[in-house]
Amino acid sequence: MKLSYSIIIPVYNRPQEIDALLESLTKQTFTEDFEVLVIEDGSILKSDEIVSKYEGLLNVKYHFKENSGAGASRNFGMQLATGNYFIIFDSDCIIPPHYLAEVDDALDQNYTDAFGGADAAHNSFTTVQKAINYSMTSFLTTGGIRGSRNSVNRFQPRSFNFGISRLAYRIIGGFSDMKTGEDIDLTLRLWEKNFHTQFIEKAFVYHKRRTSLKQFFKQTYLFGKARPFLNRKYPDTGKITYWFPILFILFFMASIVLLFFGFMIPAALFLIYFAALILDSLFKNKKISVAALSVLSTLIQFTGYGLGFLKGSFSSN
Repeated sequence: MKLSYSIIIPVYNRPQEIDALLESLTKQTFTEDFEVLVIEDGSILKSDEIVSKYEGLLNVKYHFKENSGAGASRNFGMQLATGNYFIIFDSDCIIPPHYLAEVDDALDQNYTDAFGGADAAHNSFTTVQKAINYSMTSFLTTGGIRGSRNSVNRFQPRSFNFGISRLAYRIIGGFSDMKTGEDIDLTLRLWEKNFHTQFIEKAFVYHKRRTSLKQFFKQTYLFGKARPFLNRKYPDTGKITYWFPILFILFFMASIVLLFFGFMIPAALFLIYFAALILDSLFKNKKISVAALSVLSTLIQFTGYGLGFLKGSFSSN
């Protein structure tokens, strides 16, 4: 079956991001035609004028709808799409030139009805963005589940870089009305219907994560809070590793307290871990400022996710 791709991009009050994303799509090395659907989710700052700049460069369509959230906007786009394979990006992504060619080649060699890819930091990103990207993708912080094939067993794609066939979408009905964790929920429903997913390592995107450290904490808190709900909904998916972030923070706090009683070893172990983070981030990002901030972003990530997971574990809200 020859694949025809429809790229779906929900956007909310981010015309500058759409400009950068669409510009990157004009540079794709993929030689076949593909359509792009920009779904404006009830924005006040509209992207219609930005999108119109690319009408002669891309097969792009702009659609405005009432605000209903990213998941519903993705579903809206898939309902309108004409391709037989949908690719979904967040509006704060920049797409490398090889992306579509890598996806098409991977699906040609090993077809699956859904896929996901990694995210990376672009050279133009801020120090904060690079540090957050490191803490979200490093093997030392997350096991590398978002950035390395070697770290992936059964891959759960994330909605910032996600592909799904028209057939699979039609059968499972697209994204649920969950505000956080809706992409994982979709993947688990795909698996229930015996659809396969894969990780396409070379199909990465540059994910800006338009965020401050305060916003990053809130984001990871919501991620953590959503996971217990998914574990209850899909009991076979729960893992002991989901408790690791909160345990890390509790042991870290305990190591500081133990210093006052003369116990140095626990704190020394954490210092070794933080030193490893700095060295690894420095090797990858080539900037000491990013490396140093990577320790803080990792602590924020673990704290946010851990507290959210704890909240979600003992609350139904």
